[in-house]
Amino acid sequence: MLTRDWICAGALLVVVGCADAQPVSRELPVSGNSRLSSERVIFFSGRVVMDDGSAPPEPVRIERVCEGRSTFEAWTDTKGGFGFKVDAEGENSESDASQPEAPPADLNKAINSSSSQYSHPITTLLRNCEVQAVLSNFRSDQVKLSVKSTMDNGRLGTIVLHPISRASTLTVSATTLEAPSGARKAYEKAMAAVREQKFDAAAGELAKAVRIFPRFAVAWYEIGHLRQSQNDFAGAAQAWKEAMQADPKYVKPYEGLTALADRQGDWAESEKYSRLWIQLDAEDFPAAYLFSAVANAHLNHVAEAERAAREGLRVDKQHKVPRLHYVLGLILMNQKAYTESLQCFRTYLELAPNAGDANIVREQLPKIEEEAAQARR
Repeated sequence: MLTRDWICAGALLVVVGCADAQPVSRELPVSGNSRLSSERVIFFSGRVVMDDGSAPPEPVRIERVCEGRSTFEAWTDTKGGFGFKVDAEGENSESDASQPEAPPADLNKAINSSSSQYSHPITTLLRNCEVQAVLSNFRSDQVKLSVKSTMDNGRLGTIVLHPISRASTLTVSATTLEAPSGARKAYEKAMAAVREQKFDAAAGELAKAVRIFPRFAVAWYEIGHLRQSQNDFAGAAQAWKEAMQADPKYVKPYEGLTALADRQGDWAESEKYSRLWIQLDAEDFPAAYLFSAVANAHLNHVAEAERAAREGLRVDKQHKVPRLHYVLGLILMNQKAYTESLQCFRTYLELAPNAGDANIVREQLPKIEEEAAQARR
């Protein structure tokens, strides 16, 4: 459940109390007849921002990491704020931002008493812990969660999310922050249903989300993804076009429309959407150039096809799309540029030796080598 707009303004509250006070949560057992009290729950709060200082474009998971083990704590609100509490057994509870639990009436008295009267199981538990934000394609700062005493401040400050690449900023939609809570809740239920493979329920919740907020680009994209999985390709294309119209800077609908057109052999549409995709970001998506090269080759736009393939290889510095070498090799072979074509095919086999068409390429290599040798004479 998403927290509401709230950033806890107070200091860390280590809730303690005398034996006669009303507890905030379960009281730890104490040995013998001791009336000593213990920490019951600690409240933390903070804020998540992008590296330009803006609020995240969608809710962000807040996780507590203790010695390599991650525990979900809360979701950020629409301004990036979050709050959560940890009890003495390490159990978390997402805080309701509008209704923070009040400390017991004797809190001030308890804090001002001798610290030797209290045991500190929570501060010990959190000694080697950090808090991080989790958002796909972004790297999070980590903030130490350890507290040394009951007087420490529980405000964690600001956690900054850094894009792994420039493309990361295009994989989330800014319209998510504008969606009212009802639409966001429907979207979250839909994603939970998808994880449980309850696709009809997911489709119903997504339809509700876009009915409440028609500009919900991410919800439209997921509708398209569901429809495609059910072979409703026309419905998928319509949903992705809605997503593109809702947020022209959200990259996923461009990818979906391009790949769908390629799959259906609609080369004009594939060329159109791959071109728009490249215009959105010309440096981070080599797959867009692959689709463009294939579409232009089928449309007999040879110069455009070759240019797209070469540009794709230029931006594909990590060799994530080896098929660009294969496509460029075919284009060059048709132009009788056998020497360079041969090198393209060899590189393709080096990068993708187990590709489905690798054996066909291997069988053709001797013929291409012979053509290249004749061309050099």
